Amino acid sequence: MKKYLCTLLAVFKGFPLLAQETIPGGGIEMADALRSSGKIYVVVAVLVLIMTGLFLYLASLDRKIRKFEKEINRKKGL
Repeated sequence: MKKYLCTLLAVFKGFPLLAQETIPGGGIEMADALRSSGKIYVVVAVLVLIMTGLFLYLASLDRKIRKFEKEINRKKGL
C-alpha cells in the first residue's frame, strides 16, 4: 500500500511541471511561422511517411517471425 501511495504522490507532484506558460501574443512562434508559410504540411507529411514505414517494417518482421515459429514447431513435431 505504501508503495502505491508513494507512486501516486510522485506522479501528482510532477503535474505542475507540465504546465506551460501562455504567451500573450498567441501561441508558439515556430508553429505559427510554419503554419503561415505552409511548411507545417511538409512536416506532417514527413512524419506520416516515417510512421508508415515503421509500421510496415514491423508488420513484415512479424510475418517473418511467425513463419519461423511455424517452421520450428513443425520440425519439433517430426
